[in-house]
Amino acid sequence: MTKNLILGTAGHIDHGKTSLVKALTGVDTDRLPEEKARGITIELGFANLLLPGDIQLGIVDVPGHERFVRAMVAGVGGMDMVMLVIAADEGVMPQTREHLDICRLLGVKQGLIALTKCDLVDPEWLGLVTEEVRDFVAGSFLEGAPVVPVSARRGTGVEQLKEELRKMAGRVDQKRSDGPFRLPVDRAFTVAGFGTVVTGTLLSGQIRVGDEVELLPSGICTKIRGIQAHGSKADVGYAGQRLALNLQGVDNNQAERGDVVAPRGLYRATRTVDVEITCLKSAERPLKHRSTLRLHSATYEVSAQVILLDKMSLEPGESAFAQLRLATPVLLLNGDPFVLRSYSPSQTVGGGTILDPSPPRRRRRSAEALAILESMSLGDEPEMTERLVAASLLSGISFQDLLLRSGLSAKRLDAALSLPLSSGRVIQMVRDPRIFLGRDSFHNLCDILLGRIETYLVNNPIKDGISREELKTRIPARSDARFFGQCLQYLENEKRVVADRDQVRLPGRTGGVAQSNVDIQQQLEEMLMGSGAEPPTVKELCDMLVLPEKTVIEHLSLLVRQGRAVKVKNDLFYAPAPLQVISETMVEYLRARGEITPAEFREITGLSRKFMIPVLEYFDSLKITVRAGDKRFLRRR
Repeated sequence: MTKNLILGTAGHIDHGKTSLVKALTGVDTDRLPEEKARGITIELGFANLLLPGDIQLGIVDVPGHERFVRAMVAGVGGMDMVMLVIAADEGVMPQTREHLDICRLLGVKQGLIALTKCDLVDPEWLGLVTEEVRDFVAGSFLEGAPVVPVSARRGTGVEQLKEELRKMAGRVDQKRSDGPFRLPVDRAFTVAGFGTVVTGTLLSGQIRVGDEVELLPSGICTKIRGIQAHGSKADVGYAGQRLALNLQGVDNNQAERGDVVAPRGLYRATRTVDVEITCLKSAERPLKHRSTLRLHSATYEVSAQVILLDKMSLEPGESAFAQLRLATPVLLLNGDPFVLRSYSPSQTVGGGTILDPSPPRRRRRSAEALAILESMSLGDEPEMTERLVAASLLSGISFQDLLLRSGLSAKRLDAALSLPLSSGRVIQMVRDPRIFLGRDSFHNLCDILLGRIETYLVNNPIKDGISREELKTRIPARSDARFFGQCLQYLENEKRVVADRDQVRLPGRTGGVAQSNVDIQQQLEEMLMGSGAEPPTVKELCDMLVLPEKTVIEHLSLLVRQGRAVKVKNDLFYAPAPLQVISETMVEYLRARGEITPAEFREITGLSRKFMIPVLEYFDSLKITVRAGDKRFLRRR
C-alpha cells in the first residue's frame, strides 16, 4: 500500500525553494502571474514526488518573504517532514530562523537541510557554510539531520537528495486513517462545470465521494461530489494525502482558506481554548498577560487574547498554561499545534499545543484548572478524563463532549473511563446519550435534593412528604432532570428518604410535627364527627377556627391521608363513621327496592339538598351506584 506523506519546504526568500521543487518533480509551483513577474513565491504551491518503496510525497512549497509568513504557516500545517532550504552563497538568514522556529512550534519532528546554489561557491566556502548550518540547527529536531548540497540549475545532488528523502520517509509514521476525517482548507476556487473546489492535507481519517460533510466554522452542510488525490481522480482520500474536494451546492464565496471540512454535526467551532504556551528563546521581550496576538494553526489565522493562568508575563524560553480568547470561532482540537505572532513588529513570539478546545472561562490561579491542564499536558488519560468530568460539576458531561475536549478516540476514551467508573469516582447518570457526573458532584446533588425536601416540609409542616413530580422540578436548573431517579434511589438506599408510591418523605415523618398542628387536626376531626351527616363546609370551618382556607385544606388533606376524614367534594369533608352509616342505609334500600331517587334518598337519610347531591355523586365516583336519568341503581360487583 502506498505510504502518503507531506513534505514541506522552509527557508528565506530567494534561497531556491521553488527551483529545487521543480528539479525534484518537474513541476513549477509558482502558478500566479504576479509570482512569475516578480520571481518570488507569494502563495502556497504544490507538487507530487513518487519515491522508490511506493512512497508518495505531497510537496508544499511555501513563500519565503516575511510578508507572506501567514501563507507559510498554512503550508506547515499537516507537514510530516520539512526540507529546510538554505542558499550556500548566503547562509542562515532571518526567515531561515523564523521558519525553523515555526516548524518546531508546529510539531514537525523530521527533516533535512538542502544547501542550494552550491555551484555558486567554492568547496572551502561550502564547508564553512555546512558547519554554520550544523551549529544553527543544534538543539532542534534537525540536529544531526543530513545536509545535502544541491544545484537546481545544474542538477547536482538532486538524486542524492531524493535518496535522503526516501530514507527519511521510511522513518516517518503515516497519519492515522482511523477516526473522523478533518481537512483544513488552504485553497478554494471554482472549476467551470464542477463548482467549488477546496484543497488541503487530510489530517486524519478517510473521506469518500458522497460523504455528508460540514464546512466549519460557517456550519454550511454539503456533500463530496468528487475527490482528486495528488492530482488523480479517486473515490477515497486517505490521511496524509493532498486532496482536492469538489463540494456540492457551495458557492465559491462561501469557502476560504481557514475553513475545515469535517463530518457533519461532529465538531464545534470554538472561541476559547486552553493551551500550553511557550515563549520563544529568541523573543525580544516577555509575553505579557492579556497580550493580543495572531494565532496560526492549520490553515487559519485569528486574533487571540492571551490569558496567562498563573503568571503576569512569560519570559523568553518559559512555558505556562493559558487560555486564548479568539476574535472569531475556529475549529481546534486537543493536540493541535499553533503559532503566535505579534502585530507590530510582525514576528513569531511563541506557540504551543491546544489542551482543551471547549473549556469554561477559567479563574486565574485556579488550582483545579491548573490540575486539569497538567493532566492533559502529561497525557494521563484516566486522570484527565476524571478531572474533566469533575469540572462539569452538577451539569455533568456527555461522552460526545468528552471526545471533543479530550482529543481521544472513542475506544481510548472508553478505556480511560473504565478505571474511574469502576472505582466509583465517576458515575454514569444517563445511558443514552451517555452522561457522566463526578462522585462529589453526585453526592452534592443528592444533598441538595434532600435539603429541598426538608425546606418544603418546613414550609408545609402538616404534610407527610412531597410528591415525586414536584421534587423532580426542584432539581437545580444547572443540572439535568434525568439525574433525578438515580439520586432518589441513592437517598433511599442510604435510608435518608422513604419513597412511597408517588410521595417522598423523611424517615419517621408522619406530618403534624407541631403541637399547634395536632390541636387543629383534633378540632377539625371533632367538628366533622360532631356534626354527623351534615358537617360544616370548608368555609364554615375556616370561620369557626379563624384560620386561612389554605391551612384548613392542608390539615383536612392530612386527615384524609390518615383515614381520619373523607373528601366528598372540594369544599366538603366528612368524618368516616357518619358517611359509612349513610352508605349502608342506601345500599340496604337498593337491595330491597332495586332503585332510588333523590327524593327517596333524602327521605331515608334526612339530608338536605345541599348535602344530598354531593353525597350521591360521591357514591357514583366510588362505583357503589350508577346513575340512569334521575334514578340510581346498585352497581353490579
